[in-house]
Order: sequence, then C-alpha cells, then structure tokens
Amino acid sequence: MDWPVRRSTRAFAREGRRTPGYGLRDFLHGYVYGRWPYLYIRSATRPETLSRPLRFLHRWASRLFVGAGRGPDAARRFADTYHGKVVPTPAAEQLVTLNVAVQLRDLEKVIPYATARDIVVRGPERIVALECPCRAARDNPCLPLDVCLIVGEPFASFVADHNPKRARWITQDEAVAVLRAERDRGHVHHAFFKDAMLGRFYAICNCCSCCCGAMQAWKHGTPMLASSGYIAALDAALCQSCGACAAQCPFGAIAMKAGVPQVDVQACMGCGVCVTHCPVSALSLVRAPEKGEPLEIHALIRS
Repeated sequence: MDWPVRRSTRAFAREGRRTPGYGLRDFLHGYVYGRWPYLYIRSATRPETLSRPLRFLHRWASRLFVGAGRGPDAARRFADTYHGKVVPTPAAEQLVTLNVAVQLRDLEKVIPYATARDIVVRGPERIVALECPCRAARDNPCLPLDVCLIVGEPFASFVADHNPKRARWITQDEAVAVLRAERDRGHVHHAFFKDAMLGRFYAICNCCSCCCGAMQAWKHGTPMLASSGYIAALDAALCQSCGACAAQCPFGAIAMKAGVPQVDVQACMGCGVCVTHCPVSALSLVRAPEKGEPLEIHALIRS
C-alpha cells in the first residue's frame, strides 16, 4: 500500500506522540521547520526579501508557532524555545561519533533554558549534511554550504526526505571531517535544540558570524546561545602579539591592548577558535563554572 504521507513524516509524528508535552501545534511547527528550512530561516533573518504574501504568512505562523510576543522578556521567551550550545571541536566530534543510543533528560545545568534541553539520540550513525539555511539566505554566503549536520532519527531521515537536493547522507568519519574543516575556517560549532524538534538536540551547525542568524540574534540581545562552559586563557610568556586571536574571535571577545591580547571574560563563549588559530599555542580553554556545564556527551553518559 502506498501511503500519502512519507515514512519519515510518520516516524517523526510517532516520536512526537511518545514525547511528553509535545502536541499537535508543536508537530506542525516542527514539520514546517524541517520541511521548509530555507523559507523558515529566511523569514526570520531577511523578511524584507520575501514577497508580500509570504511576509503575511510569516507573521501569521510566528504568532501561531512561536508566540513570544512583545515586551522586555520576549527575547528570552523566544530563546527558551530555540537555542544553541557552543561546543569546542572535541566535544562536537563526540556527538557525531556515538555508537550507542543516548537518552539524557532535563540537562538544565548544561542547557540553561526553560525548555528544549534533552539529548535523545536514536540511530547516532544516521547523519545528514544539509546546506546551511542561514548561509543560503545570504547574497554572498560563506562556502561551502553543506555544513549543517542533522544527527540521529527521526530528524536525519525527515530532513533528507524533504530536502533531497540540498541534503546528503554522510558517515561519521565524514561528519568529523566537516567539523575539522569548519574549525580551520574559524567557524563555531553549535549543538542546536528546539521545542518543535521534540524539545531536544537535533543538529550541529557550524556557524560563521557573518551569516549565522543565531549569532546575529545573540549580538542584538537575544540570548539564544549558551557558553561552552570554558573561557580562553592566555600564556603571556608564549604570546608573540601577532593579533591573530583578536582577528579570528567570532564573538569579538579579544582585543589587543598595548600589543597584548585581552580576553573579555563576559563576552567569551569558549568556542576555541582563538586556540586553533594561535600560531604559538599561547591560548587554551579553561573551565569556567560560572558559564555552565560543558556539553561533553561521554562524561554526561557516565555521570
């Protein structure tokens, strides 16, 4: 029998029915987000480029699905439903090389938001590389485009099924290669969580500050990114004052003062980009408990 609804959609719906508190509106929101990610992200980041009917549809859908409204707490309410956790490359590699299913609930100390803070990974070897919707929305995007990693089921099959021209299946080794190439380009790994995506982790996005909608929102006061739990620390005895760290920092957290890099601890998100690009290894990441707990999946499984 030929079903009128794709198998991946049915799997997504079944998983939604198993998820406490996940209702029909959440599923419809998740369906729209995963089925039309390019329209969804363009609507949020560049609504002025949409036609008038699509702008009307965007406003209607925002009221129906997001519902953050206005007021002083609107940005925080939105961030509580859709957020990313900064993960340095070693932690990101752990997420794409899992060999067992994982179910970790309510990780408030790791994911400091009111909702969408579970890590439930089924079929961890099932990974899809998707063309980044944020980059695709830009007139002159950073390249390559296919750097968003959709991890585990039901998400990987759903995204691959509904975006066949812009998504491809990859192995775990290929996912590691994507992460390392993006690290070398000076981009930040974010583990993303969304209420409409079953309230859990579903993707690692490799983000540049010029294209990424979440990083732009963070700069303008929407707290939808959480620190890795680390900050950059300088060994002044090794530093050669080349300024590479300040030039590369995607969060603008390093400034050169009298030829010496100064790390703004409040602004530092612990991404590790400066560490990678220091030619003399004068920078390292150190734990900062006040910044929250790291998303280090192996340690979380053991705890």
